[in-house]
Amino acid sequence: MTLRSEAFLDRVKERGEYGSRQEAQRAARVVLALLGAHLVGQVRAQLAARLPEDFALILLNPLQSTEPLSPERFVRATAAWIEGATDQTAAWDVSAVLSTVADAAGDDLLGQILLQLPAGYDLLFGRPQPA
Repeated sequence: MTLRSEAFLDRVKERGEYGSRQEAQRAARVVLALLGAHLVGQVRAQLAARLPEDFALILLNPLQSTEPLSPERFVRATAAWIEGATDQTAAWDVSAVLSTVADAAGDDLLGQILLQLPAGYDLLFGRPQPA
């Protein structure tokens, strides 16, 4: 089931403890654009189908990445794209967005997503995997 945009943003806003929906939207746009650069094929399409249309389009038209980013570099890249962000605030942004994405994806799709990402992304999604 696809979330409505308002519901998605409200969850990101709550998890990120943002003061406004606009802050949540800014974080969601950047994180999903970076995530989209790391996912391919049916996995990216299936995730997009579970996101609100405006966020699905961001995921499907990602920022370009020449190589997969480690979780630490993903956070640093997020910080670089959000004005005034630090690595610490970007980690908060990534966590708020990706934990909401994990809920929308469900366990099976999240497992497929994690297979396409470098080790350690399970923690960014708030879903630590057994070693």
